[in-house]
Formats: sequence, C-alpha cells, structure tokens
Amino acid sequence: MDIRPESSRLYGFLILFDMHTKFYPRALKGISDDDAHQRLDTVANHMAWIAGSALHERYELAAMLGLKEQHAGYALFQDHKGIQADLRYPSVAAYLKDWAHISPLLRDALLKADDEQLDTHFEMMPGYEASVFDYISFQIYREATCIGQLALWRRLLGYEALRYDE
Repeated sequence: MDIRPESSRLYGFLILFDMHTKFYPRALKGISDDDAHQRLDTVANHMAWIAGSALHERYELAAMLGLKEQHAGYALFQDHKGIQADLRYPSVAAYLKDWAHISPLLRDALLKADDEQLDTHFEMMPGYEASVFDYISFQIYREATCIGQLALWRRLLGYEALRYDE
C-alpha cells in the first residue's frame, strides 16, 4: 500500500491506521451478536458498544476531513454517547460492513490532508481547542485502545486470542 501522505507528519499514523484497519475485523472474528452484548456481571462496556464506538469515531474523523458518510448505528453513538445498557446495538456483521466501507475512504482523505488542514483548530469539547492533527493522533490512539479492549473481551468470553499474523 502506498504510504506517501501529503503531510509527512501523518506517515506514522498511516502505518497505525493500516494496522487498525486489519486488526478491528480480526478482533470481531467469530463473535456472536449475543456474546458481543455480554458484560459478565460488570459495568464494563460490552464488545458491541466498544466496536460501535471505534467505528463511529472513524466516521467522525472522516467527516472532519470532508467525507459525508454515515454508518448504520450512527444514532446510538451521536454526540459521543456512552453505553446505553438497555439497547441492542447493531450486529457484528453491520459493524464489519461499515468498517470496510469507510476505511479506504478515510485512508485516502488522510493521504491527501496537507499541513494547512492539519493545523486548523476547532473546539474539540467545551473549553478545549485542538488542531485537526491533534484529533487524528487522539483517534489513532483511541482505536488502538478499543482494539485492545476487544482483544481482552475475546479471551474473557472464551474465544481464541486476537491473531495479528493472519
């Protein structure tokens, strides 16, 4: 895959982005929709929420870079909503379909982002301003965290460990 971004500042993030693009579906491989909603008598976020949240944030980053795309579970995650315990989240298959759709589009947008765009500031949350570059770095970090949580849930639910070598 070509990794020659317009801004050299994104090179390392694109390597991680490509890794996450592969690891996310591996983390969900074989997970049943019922198991994805298991919380094992804890208040921890279940796999369905974690996977949906990671997906939603990838779509949010795409929107920041000018893409007008939306995923099946958008309303459940809009405005960065936390887990809603009584709701049934989209299926693992729906998440995988939406992930496969947005990932190449977002990768292309990241490749084309220039330094001027990366230095643009916005209000990330009330009272906190960040640059687009800061937001990209936060989202790349967050994706890794979410994939790590999905990998842990795989083991807690009795599934084979996440495979990095497939």
